[in-house]
Amino acid sequence: MGETRLIHGRYRLLDRIGRGGMGEVWRARDESLGRHVAVKCLKPLGANHDHAFTRVLRERFRREARVAAALQHRGITVVHDFGESDGVLYLVMELLDGRNLSQLLEDNKQHPLPVADVLEIAEQVAAALAYCHEQGIVHRDLKPANIVRIGDGTVKICDFGIARLGHDIGFTSRLTGTGIAMGTPHYMSPEQIGGTEVDQRSDLYSFGCVLYEIATGVPPFDLDDAWAILVGHRDTPPRPPREHRPELPAYLERVILDLLAKEPDERPGDARELARRISAHRAAPAYVPTVVAARPAPDAMARVGRLPSWTHGMTTGHKAAGAGLRTTPPDPAAGLSGEWIARPATGPVGEPAPEQRPAPPPEALTALAGRHNAGLSLGRLGRWAEAGEVHRAVAAEREHLLGPDHPDTLASRYEVAFTLSRTGRAADALREYKHVTEARIRTLGPDHPDTLAARQEMAYVLGQLGRAFDAHRVYTAVLAARERTMGPDHPDTLRCRHNLAFNLSRLGRLEDSYRMAREVAAARARVLGPDHPDTLVTRYEVAYALGQLGRWAEALERYREVAEARGRALGPDHPDTLAARHEIGISLGRLGRSAEALDLYRDLAADRTRVQGPTHPETLRARHGRCVNLGRLGRWEEALAESRDVSAVRERVLGPDHPDTLVSRREVAVGLGWLGRWADALTEYRRVAAARDRVLGPDHPDTLASRNDEAHCLQQLGRSEEAVALYRRVAALRGQRASAGG
Repeated sequence: MGETRLIHGRYRLLDRIGRGGMGEVWRARDESLGRHVAVKCLKPLGANHDHAFTRVLRERFRREARVAAALQHRGITVVHDFGESDGVLYLVMELLDGRNLSQLLEDNKQHPLPVADVLEIAEQVAAALAYCHEQGIVHRDLKPANIVRIGDGTVKICDFGIARLGHDIGFTSRLTGTGIAMGTPHYMSPEQIGGTEVDQRSDLYSFGCVLYEIATGVPPFDLDDAWAILVGHRDTPPRPPREHRPELPAYLERVILDLLAKEPDERPGDARELARRISAHRAAPAYVPTVVAARPAPDAMARVGRLPSWTHGMTTGHKAAGAGLRTTPPDPAAGLSGEWIARPATGPVGEPAPEQRPAPPPEALTALAGRHNAGLSLGRLGRWAEAGEVHRAVAAEREHLLGPDHPDTLASRYEVAFTLSRTGRAADALREYKHVTEARIRTLGPDHPDTLAARQEMAYVLGQLGRAFDAHRVYTAVLAARERTMGPDHPDTLRCRHNLAFNLSRLGRLEDSYRMAREVAAARARVLGPDHPDTLVTRYEVAYALGQLGRWAEALERYREVAEARGRALGPDHPDTLAARHEIGISLGRLGRSAEALDLYRDLAADRTRVQGPTHPETLRARHGRCVNLGRLGRWEEALAESRDVSAVRERVLGPDHPDTLVSRREVAVGLGWLGRWADALTEYRRVAAARDRVLGPDHPDTLASRNDEAHCLQQLGRSEEAVALYRRVAALRGQRASAGG
C-alpha cells in the first residue's frame, strides 16, 4: 500500500509501524475526526481466492471484529472501526503511544523488569483478562509483544479477537486447515500444544510465561529448538523463578508457578482470583536490576517423542529477552535446528583463498525473509503459481547475497520445488529437490532433518512421476535415518512410514500396504490421539487399502468412522470431511448399493456447491459419482445428460485434456453405448483415446484402457477385423510395458 492510500475514503495511511503473520499495521489519520489511529490491514483477498474461502473469511472477520469492537475496558486496545477496501480487510484501532513488554525488556538490556513494575503489569493484565473471559472471549496468543504499557502507566492487551481470527482463517500455520494450534512456542499452553480445546485457563498459562520472563529475563523454557520448548511446556516442570533471581518475593514465584501448572484445573480458577492474589501483596520492595543467570540446560530434549505433527518445523520465534532478533529471521519452512556457520573459504593448494563474501545488509535480509513468508502465505491459500514466482525471485536474491549453499537460499529453493510439484511440474520439482538434497548433504550432513525432508519430497515426486520403485528406495532410506535419529514414534518418522505405505500400493504390494497403514494409524493414535487429523489421514489410507484388496464392506465401515471423526474435529463442511463422504459413496457403489450411493452423492454435490461453488473440481467429482450410479441403476438417459453437463463444465474449467475431463467424456461414451448409440459412442471413445495417447503416451495404462474401449465399440458395430487388430495392438503394447518394467 502506498503512503497516500486512503482507506474507505476516511483513513489516510501515513507510515507502516508493524508487520506480522496476518498483515501490516499503519499509523494513519482519521480525516473525519482529525485524529491519528492505527490501521491493521489483513492479507489481501486476491481475485484468485476460492469464493467459498473468501466468503467464510469475510464473515469470520466481521464476527471477530464486532467482538473486538464490543470490548470496552481500559486494559484493552479500543477498536474504532472495521471494513473492507479494495479486497483488503482492515481494522481501525486506537494508536498507542508506548512500548510493548518485549521492547521494554530490550530497553532494559535484556535484564528483568523491577519487581514493582512486574506487579503493576500483572495486576492490570489480570483485570483486563478477567473482563474478557467474563465475556466468553479467549485471547489464544498472549505474549510480551501483545501487551503494551503506554506513557501514563496504563497497560493494554492488543489483538483480542484478532488472534482468534488469525486462527480461524489459517494465517498462523503453513499446514492448511488441519491440526492448527494458535500461539508462539515460548508462550503456548500444554493444551494448545496437544491440539485440544482451550478455554480462559490457557490464557492464564500464557500470561504465566509472560510474567516469568519479565520477572527473570528469560522465558520458562529458554531453548533454541522449538521442539524442545514445546516438550518443556508439556512435560517439564519450569525452573523456579527465584533460581534465576533470588530476590523475587516468594509469593510472586508461587503465583507464577501456579499459572504454569500443566493441568488447567491446577491453575488459578480465573483471572479475578489471580488479580486478588497479586493485589494482596503490592507492598513488595523495589528491585535494582542484576545480571540474569545462565540459561537452563535443554534437558527437555530427552523427552521428545509425542508432540503433534504440526509442531515439527516450528521455529522458536522472537522471544522478548535473549539475544534479540536475528539478522535473518528464522525460516518457518526450513526448520533449521542450529545456526548457519559458513565453512572457511579456501582455494586450491598453493593459491590464496577466494575473497570472502561481504556481509549483506540486514535490511535486505529482513525484506527477503518477509517476501519468503509472503510466498508461504500464497501457498497456504492454494495460489501455487504465484507462490512459485515469489520463491524463485527470493531464491535468486538470497543466492546472490548469501551464497548457493546457505540454508536460507536452500529453504527458498525447497519451496520452489514444492510449488512445482503442486502445479503439475513433477519432473522440474524433482530436479530442484535433487539440488537441495545434494547441497544440504554437503553443508548439514545426510541425517540432518532438513536433508531428510528434501529426500522425502524427492520420493513423493518420484511417485507422482510413476517411478514407484525409485520412490520406494528413497522412502526406505529416509525411514531408516529418521528411526535412527528421531525414534520410531517421532511425527516425521510416522509421516515417512505413511508415505511408504501408500507407495507400496503403487507397487502392487497391497497386503504390505494395508499392514503398514494399520501400524502407522495405531502409532499415530497413540502419539497424537485417535481424532488428530494426521491419525485420520492414515485411517483413511487403511480404508483405501481395504478397498484395493476388494474388502469393500470393511472399507465402508472405516470411511464412515473417519467421516464421523473429521466432522467432530474439523466440522461437517471441511474438505477432508467431504472427501471421506465421497469415499463412502464409492464403497457403497462397489457393494452394489447404488441407490444409497446416489442419495449420498446428491447431498454431497449440494454441500460442495454451497461450500466450494458449482464449478469446483470436487463438486464436479461428486456430480460424476451421481452419473456413475445413475447408470448402475439403469437410468441411462439421466446418466447421459448429467455426464454431458459435467464433461462440458470440466472442459471449460480444467481444460479438454485434463484427466477428469477425459473421465467424464468416457462416461458419456458409456451412456451412449448402453442406449445403443454405438457410432456416437465410438467417436467419444476415440477422442478420449487420442487425448490420452497425446498426453500420457501410447503405452500408458489409461491409454491402453481407452483403446480397449474403442475395440469393444468396433466389435459392437460389427467391425470385428478392426476390433481384433486393435486388441492385438493393445496386447503388444502391454507386453512391451511389462518387459520394460521388469
